[in-house]
Amino acid sequence: MTRSIRNFLGTHNLLAVSANYQETALNTEQALDTTMLVDLNTVLTYRALKAANRDEMTGKEEADRVYDLGGTVSGNLAFPRAQPQHFAFLLAYALGEVETNALGGSGFRHAIRPRTGEVDAARSNPSFTAAMRFGKQVMKRRFTSCFIDQVRVELAKEGWAKINGAVKGTGKVTDNTQVESVAAAYNAGSLRLAANGVEGADAAERLSNVHAVKVLNPVTEVWEEVSYTAVSGEAPAVITITPPGGSGEMTAYRVYYLPTESGWTVFPPRVEEPPLKVSQAMVNLGGRWNGSEFQGGCALGAELRKLVWNFRNHLTPELTPGLGADYAGRAFRAGREQKLEIDRDFRDFLMAQHLKENDYLGLYLKAAGPEIEPGVNYQVELVFPRVAVVAAPVRVAQRRLAEEVEFAILEDDAYGSVVAYVQNKVSGYAA
Repeated sequence: MTRSIRNFLGTHNLLAVSANYQETALNTEQALDTTMLVDLNTVLTYRALKAANRDEMTGKEEADRVYDLGGTVSGNLAFPRAQPQHFAFLLAYALGEVETNALGGSGFRHAIRPRTGEVDAARSNPSFTAAMRFGKQVMKRRFTSCFIDQVRVELAKEGWAKINGAVKGTGKVTDNTQVESVAAAYNAGSLRLAANGVEGADAAERLSNVHAVKVLNPVTEVWEEVSYTAVSGEAPAVITITPPGGSGEMTAYRVYYLPTESGWTVFPPRVEEPPLKVSQAMVNLGGRWNGSEFQGGCALGAELRKLVWNFRNHLTPELTPGLGADYAGRAFRAGREQKLEIDRDFRDFLMAQHLKENDYLGLYLKAAGPEIEPGVNYQVELVFPRVAVVAAPVRVAQRRLAEEVEFAILEDDAYGSVVAYVQNKVSGYAA
């Protein structure tokens, strides 16, 4: 039995999300609107919650059953050359509150803040729908109700701005795969599907999108592989097979295939934006945010080696009674937690003094890219109205003194713990 070799290169993977519109309710799919240019190693994974009955009296030394409790979804969306849209998408779903205003003739400015309270009775944060294409022809999978639990932003010397988002999902998934039972004679030379066509623009692609054909041997009652040589382009499709047996006795066949694509399996186009360079970022420490601009402070320039911001929701999807399904019925956060670190040359004792005095500072970051139109740039701003130095150890790096300064991010009475402003040409996120 020779099967077609279909394309399973990871470079052909694709990820699409509902970036612009959040789901209207938990476990309710939203239309995919944006295909994202994520890191090659990004994979969303469904993890089945299966357990063998090793803890039950089976009358045997080893387990003899496996129980299925559904599953969970997890993964990491990594953007090694982060664009403004990547910041807007991840932060909109991680922080949860977005206000968008038109900017100039074709731009938009998105103000993103931590939300207060819950989205609804089942969610603390808005959820989105995601889908992945694995390889070029292996399969597609839709992941309903995904949440951004963690975000990591990194600006390191000699590179691009990076942003990663840790995903948790309820475990509701849909595949585009199909397994169809067909009744036919044991010596049949072709099989007709009930209603579906097979995906593929030409004969070779359609043949590759049939993953297997099996027949139940009427004598041995064993499922055996069947050779197949052609797939028609009509719907329902006709699959040409090599007759597995000599008798005309009716038996069962199984056809494993990818049906003709429609609906969510047709991925939307990408949004094209310039990635942000670390050299485009400006960092100001020590001033005060007044709600519209950052005043005072000191610009960190040549002494700055790296800046890292970590954000975590401590959000957990949970299986609950009353849902009637094998996936989570609610997803609440236990409490946000943030940390900010900068790696800088140890040229002065100012950070050590702030640590000693236990005082409070503001921190402002702005990364401006090319113009959308005259006077309006692709841009990301991060505002931390109230931070405090909690550690400042000194070390030697490249024969120079350096210090790794860790800040606690605190919640300001007027402006909260963090505000992100993103400018691009997209009209909204998580709406």
